[in-house]
Amino acid sequence: MTTDGNRTSVAVIGAGPAGLTAAYELVRRQVPVTVLEGDSMVGGISRTAEREGWRFDIGGHRFFTKVPEVEALWHEILPDEEFLLRPRMSRIFYDGKLYDYPLKAGNALGNLGPVEAVRCVASYLWARVRPPKNQDTLEGWIVARFGKRLYEHFFKTYNEKLWGVPVDQLPADFAAQRIKNLSLTGAVINALTPKRNQKEITSLIEEFQYPKYGPGMMWETAARKVQERGGTVVMEEKVRTVHWEPGRGVTGLTTEVTGGYGSGAGAPDATRTDIGAEKHYEADHVISSMPFSSLVHALDPKPPAEVLAAADGLKYRDFLTVALVLPVEAGFPDNWIYIHSPDVQVGRIQNFGSWSPYLVKDGRTCLGLEFFVNVGDDTWNRSDEDLIAQGARELEQLGLAKAADVERGFVVRMPKAYPFYDAGYKDNVEVIRRWMGANTPNLHPVGRNGMFRYNNQDHSMMTAMLTVQNIADGTKHDIWDVNVEEDYHEEVSSKRSDATADDHGSPRPTAA
Repeated sequence: MTTDGNRTSVAVIGAGPAGLTAAYELVRRQVPVTVLEGDSMVGGISRTAEREGWRFDIGGHRFFTKVPEVEALWHEILPDEEFLLRPRMSRIFYDGKLYDYPLKAGNALGNLGPVEAVRCVASYLWARVRPPKNQDTLEGWIVARFGKRLYEHFFKTYNEKLWGVPVDQLPADFAAQRIKNLSLTGAVINALTPKRNQKEITSLIEEFQYPKYGPGMMWETAARKVQERGGTVVMEEKVRTVHWEPGRGVTGLTTEVTGGYGSGAGAPDATRTDIGAEKHYEADHVISSMPFSSLVHALDPKPPAEVLAAADGLKYRDFLTVALVLPVEAGFPDNWIYIHSPDVQVGRIQNFGSWSPYLVKDGRTCLGLEFFVNVGDDTWNRSDEDLIAQGARELEQLGLAKAADVERGFVVRMPKAYPFYDAGYKDNVEVIRRWMGANTPNLHPVGRNGMFRYNNQDHSMMTAMLTVQNIADGTKHDIWDVNVEEDYHEEVSSKRSDATADDHGSPRPTAA
């Protein structure tokens, strides 16, 4: 890639929501762009995996947003008729019972029983009078707002499955990023005097948009449109080196060919004969959605030791889905059910048929059992056959379906699904940011993994849109401010449209 007149060439690392949004915005401005994706599919964690005609949404992606620019872009990429308006339904499985979420007073009181319900209210009131002294941990933050008994019922087990560590060792940043405005009082008021189609609190929305063939449909279409408008989307080339020079910043990239050459929609066009070969791309700017830590280690020459150490200090949580095919009557109406039972390993179960009938086949549905893991641990390394058998057993153990009803199973693994916020992550991110700002100002991290921020899909897209404005339009947006406003994530901001609410149903540090 080269500079052509006043047009600046840009390389984009990664063909997920952030990377493809950046590419789409660049070709709209007629800026030369090449997207480099190491996988054979676009979409990142927002892809739609397909096995034998069954489609799986990796993590669950509700399309709703408070950002009008993102809403407009979704509908520019996909025609309105390609979206379904889906009812939102999710419940919590706890102590052998299913609790509605949003909270419904009759259901909750009936399941808890009058004595425990009174204890929960008393615990909540006590927490308001005598809140925990340390609210810097996720446990302290939740107990202060819900009381200890509700925390133990509806938060503790799920979060420990999700993150793999005790909740009192997790910083409150998870809550600040995800459930800022949700309180017991607000949930009870909503239960007793519900508004139709609640959108002011994200966790309480009642309906959402969804592409008929899953979220991957959005990004497959975006990749195709980028190419139709003159951009390049290169599949199965992993970025190994990001070249930079003092005083110039980033100058280009070196990739390694890992497989077939993709069309941009995820399906290889032809088999490449140059697997293992290196390719070089020059660029005036690089927009990166690759994991922040991996980006640091890809830099050549290497950054100082303290920057490399900061990158090594950033950790991720990984994820796999065991998708089980069953008769449609063995399913449930929920989009997903959160599993708070400590007796099973599964953390959440999706019913893909409740997301879209186009994901499943007539007379059958597919349940996606989600396991939160670390790459290389016993669960990650277990064979697909063993994982499918475990999933069937746990479904029956929970009483949600019979193991004998499982007709077929598939496993989809997703590394680096969630940035892990430990006590030192903020300092590590700041060390890297300061060094990059001083030495590689034309290197632009965007998106969830790219910025090591537990962003939703729409927030990831917004970081890409603002970055393109900075490059092409000369603006000075601070993209690190996206999704950190106190009222942004769970409460409607007066600065944003309240026509729709927030996106991405990835596992939250809440009951739902």
